[in-house]
Amino acid sequence: MRLQHKVAAMLDGLTVSSRENLTSRVHGQLREALMAGRFWPGQRLRIREIALAMGVSQTPVREAIMQLVREGGLEMRSSQAITVAKLSVSRYKELREVRLLLEGLATEKATALLTSSDLDRLEQVHAALISAEKNGDHEAATLTNFHFHFLIYRGSQVSDLVAILESIWLRNGPLLKFLYPHAAPTYRGRHQHLALIEALRRRDAAAARQAIQDDIIEGGARLVDLMERIEAGAVVLSETADGGTQLVFRTPSNRKRAAA
Repeated sequence: MRLQHKVAAMLDGLTVSSRENLTSRVHGQLREALMAGRFWPGQRLRIREIALAMGVSQTPVREAIMQLVREGGLEMRSSQAITVAKLSVSRYKELREVRLLLEGLATEKATALLTSSDLDRLEQVHAALISAEKNGDHEAATLTNFHFHFLIYRGSQVSDLVAILESIWLRNGPLLKFLYPHAAPTYRGRHQHLALIEALRRRDAAAARQAIQDDIIEGGARLVDLMERIEAGAVVLSETADGGTQLVFRTPSNRKRAAA
């Protein structure tokens, strides 16, 4: 299904300075937008629209897109068919196993290195996440969640480990679009971010590692369920009248009519 969209809105705030290497900057901005869940899985991207939204020529956008195709964040079947990569449920679960190991390791490494100022900032970002969720600001919620996690991972100061995690989130990030409002993270008790922050303040690396792993599993449980329903055809992505995208929940009766 072709997914129309408002590129300018999704790239809001992503501007490029002519004083910098344009391709590098465009690549970095688009890469972070993908990791932070600003695009839908399977969404079609148009070089001309991105260039217009970012205020640059089409050449650096085209070069940046080719880099993202090689990195696995975008897919290209032809020069006119560029789409955001989609993950199946099985592929998501495979990457989740890798995330549990590597994000746990990055958190463990960061425990002794994050400063009190870093931890204060982490609390502020988490508070912003909760506020965005309560206010129904889904774009801000996914973005702050991304910043929360990578404030910790980059705090490990293991550049190769962070690069690997970024490559995973590049493919995994667009799934964050599915979280709100239908698969928002829920927890049996308190939010796992709070347990994580407390463990980091105690400099308890083992507890911090466990908290980040619990957050990945528990916070993503409803996302897995939604992805399974999408693959089963019970939920479909549909275009809205204003050119956006929405999830449509199909009843058993209309699924039968669609198959007939």
